[in-house]
Amino acid sequence: MNLSFDDFLKVDVRVGRVTRAEHYPEARKPAIKMWVDFGDDIGERKTSAQVTAHYTPEALVGRQVVAVVNFPPRQIGKFMSEVLVLGLPDENGEVVLLSPDQEVPEGGRMH
Repeated sequence: MNLSFDDFLKVDVRVGRVTRAEHYPEARKPAIKMWVDFGDDIGERKTSAQVTAHYTPEALVGRQVVAVVNFPPRQIGKFMSEVLVLGLPDENGEVVLLSPDQEVPEGGRMH
């Protein structure tokens, strides 16, 4: 299936900074809960991600990440995930987060 450019523009991908992170022991698979600041227009949103192979909560705080911000919230166990943080699999299938290679303003939209 081909995706039109107009369809692509509907996906709102933004950069944000992790302001808080903690282990999510109640998750079925090891995960970390994150609170991400997307700037004044969007504000802080929370998410859960299975990124424990490469990251600790402490290492995530202050890091810029890329996320889809216009999906509807999704219940992940007892935690409501409001954005989808994006990553790619390493050679073992473990998630490596996407992030800009230099600092950019929070809330910047991918284009």
